[in-house]
Amino acid sequence: MQTSRDKMLYGFFIFSFGIFMDVGLCTAVQTELRITTIKQDPYTISKGTYLEGFCMDLLSEVAKRVGFKYRVHLVKDSSYGRQDDTGYWNGMIGEVVRGEADLAIAPLTLTAARERVVGMTKPFMQTGISILLRKDVSEESGVFDFLTPFAAHTWVGILIAYVGTAAAIFIVARLSPCEWRQPQSEENRFSLLHSLWYTAGALTLQGVGPHPKALSGRVISCSLWLFTIVLLASYFSNLSSLKSPESSQLMVKGFEDLANQDTTEYGCLAGSSTLAFFKNSNNPVHRRIYEHMERSKSFVSSMDEGVRRVKEGNYAFIGESVSLDLAVARYCDLVRAHEVIGMRGYSIATTIGSPLIKNLSVAILQLSEAGELAYLQSKWWASSCTADRAKSSAVQLHDLRGMFLVLSLGVGLGALLAVLELASKSRRTADVQRKSCCTVLTEELSLRLRATGASTSSQENTDINKEKA
Repeated sequence: MQTSRDKMLYGFFIFSFGIFMDVGLCTAVQTELRITTIKQDPYTISKGTYLEGFCMDLLSEVAKRVGFKYRVHLVKDSSYGRQDDTGYWNGMIGEVVRGEADLAIAPLTLTAARERVVGMTKPFMQTGISILLRKDVSEESGVFDFLTPFAAHTWVGILIAYVGTAAAIFIVARLSPCEWRQPQSEENRFSLLHSLWYTAGALTLQGVGPHPKALSGRVISCSLWLFTIVLLASYFSNLSSLKSPESSQLMVKGFEDLANQDTTEYGCLAGSSTLAFFKNSNNPVHRRIYEHMERSKSFVSSMDEGVRRVKEGNYAFIGESVSLDLAVARYCDLVRAHEVIGMRGYSIATTIGSPLIKNLSVAILQLSEAGELAYLQSKWWASSCTADRAKSSAVQLHDLRGMFLVLSLGVGLGALLAVLELASKSRRTADVQRKSCCTVLTEELSLRLRATGASTSSQENTDINKEKA
C-alpha cells in the first residue's frame, strides 16, 4: 500500500516537473534578449545614444505582448546578411547564426536562403520591387494636354454656362426697352449670333461690342466678367502646375519600359535580395535588367546613395517598394513607378528552434489585426508633399461651384430687371393709351419675341429696294 502511494507521489512529481519545464520554456523569454539591428531611416534612427524608428516601436509593442526585456545593438559590419561562397553569413543574419544575437529586427526580407539558417516570423510588412525615378523623366506632351487643367465635366459645365449666358443676354436685350425702344421699326443689336460672339469675347477678356446699355444686361455682363476672371486664373494656375516637372507623367512606367530604353542608367543595392531576385528570375525582361546591371556595374552601396543618384538625374534605382515610398515622401522631386513585382515580406529573425518564434508571430498578427502596424507605418512614412500633389490634380466642377452660383444669380437678376424695365414702360404706355397694363405688357412681349423674323425680313426688303433704286 505504501509502495503504491509512493509510486503515485513519484508520478505526480514527474508530471509537475514536466509542467514546470514547459512553463519554463515559455517563460524563458523573461530574460534579457540581445537584439541586433541596422541603421536605416525610418526603421532604426540614431538620436544621440537613443535609437528610434518603426522597428524600435515595433520591438517595444512586441516585447509588451510576449513579455521580455531586451538590449539593442547595431550590427558590426552594417550589413543585412549575405552568404559568401564559403557558406559564411555576414550581417545581422550572421550574428543570429553564430549566437551573438537572439533576435534581428530590421527590414529583413524573408527568403528561402535565410529561412534555412535562421527562424523567421510572420511578416510584419509586405513589400515588393519597384523603380525610383526623378519626376522630370517624362513623356512628350499630348495634343490635347491643354484640356488637362479642368476635368471633363468641368468643361461641360463651362459650355453650358456659356450657352445659357448668351441666351440670357439675347432674351434680356429683346425685353429691355433701353436696348430696343421701337420693335416695329428698330433692329435689335443683340441677335442670337451676336450674343454668342459677345459672350465668347467676355470669356477671353476681349472687348467685343456693342455692349449692353440696359441695367439688366450690364448686371449679367458684370457677373460673367467676374466668372471669367476666376475661371482663367484657375486654368492658368493649374496648367502651370500640371506642366511642371513635379507632375509630369513617367516615361518609365514599369520594368519592360526600363529594359527597352538606353537613355537612363539603372541599378540596385549590391548584394541585396533585389539583385538575387533578378539573378534567379527566368523572366526574359528581368534577365535583361540583371545582365545590364552586371555589365555596367551600376550598383550602389546603400539606399541613400541610390536616392542621391536618382536626384542627380539620369539614374533609376531599383529597390524595395516600401523604402522607395519613403524616399518619395521625403523628396518631392521623386516618384515611384506603379509596377511592383516580387512581392515579399519583412520578418524578425531568430535562432533556429527558438521558442520565441511562435509567440513573436502571434504578437505580430495581433498588432496587424488591431491596426497598430498600419498606424506605425503612417507615422514614420508621413509625406511632406501632399499639398504639392493636390495642386496637380484637375479642377473639378465642385471646385468652381461658387463662381457658377454667382453667374447664375447674375443671370437671374438681369432677367428680373429686364422684366421690370418692360413692365415699367408698359405701365407708362397703358396710362397714355388708356389700356390695361396687362394688355399692353402682353402686346409688348408678343411683339418683342416675334420681331426677329420681322426685323430680318424688313432689313432684307430694304436692301432689295436699295438695289432696285
